[in-house]
Amino acid sequence: ETLAAAVAYAKQIGKSPIVCGDGPGFIVNRILLPYMNEALLLLEEGAAIRDVDRAAKSFGMPMGPIELYDTVGLDVAVHAGGVLERAFGDRVEGSAILPAMVEQGLLGQKSGKGFFVHGQGRKKGRPQPSPEAIAMIDKCRRAEREFSGEQLTDRLLLPMLLEAARVVEEGVARSVEDVDLALIYGIGFPPFRGGLFFWADAVGVQTLREKLREYEPLGARYRPTEWFESKAKSGQSF
Repeated sequence: ETLAAAVAYAKQIGKSPIVCGDGPGFIVNRILLPYMNEALLLLEEGAAIRDVDRAAKSFGMPMGPIELYDTVGLDVAVHAGGVLERAFGDRVEGSAILPAMVEQGLLGQKSGKGFFVHGQGRKKGRPQPSPEAIAMIDKCRRAEREFSGEQLTDRLLLPMLLEAARVVEEGVARSVEDVDLALIYGIGFPPFRGGLFFWADAVGVQTLREKLREYEPLGARYRPTEWFESKAKSGQSF
């Protein structure tokens, strides 16, 4: 009765409630973490801030993951990321960039500086990367790789998709439709893509499985789940 009343009330105030199981990050934040964290790892491997955000926006995201960090606040991201890292540590390769920036008071929009310059220090036009952020990224850099736009998009979306598969397999989400709806309304996943699983079906699960072979050496976050593997082997869609 309590659950039914909560869902009815949410609908009355114009929201789209999704009933899900309990767990760290529930649906949206749990699936968003791999996307956000991968953006930092890409910076450590040599990608430029602008290129990472451009890849996400070209895919259809309302803003790039680096810009999103500044919007939500780097201190909030460190706290939330820590909760999820403790829960899913084998799939989370932490980055040193965020904690170091928070220690310097670079918190994003609310402090005037984060990855970008905001507020009074901002020049006309789109926000520019802050010198402090660039220096911190250089300090944490582990490689000097060059990435194509497709590689950046793959790196951002594939870990996200695999975590979404785990969310469904574990019963945290009742269906792939609930996940797609949650991401469209919750993080602005491009509606024209139909949602994360709908996009995966459009590309083809077998095609995505082949892509993953290239990235599996990067760690557990790129390791397909049993459900994902079964879909790829049978040629079924999500």
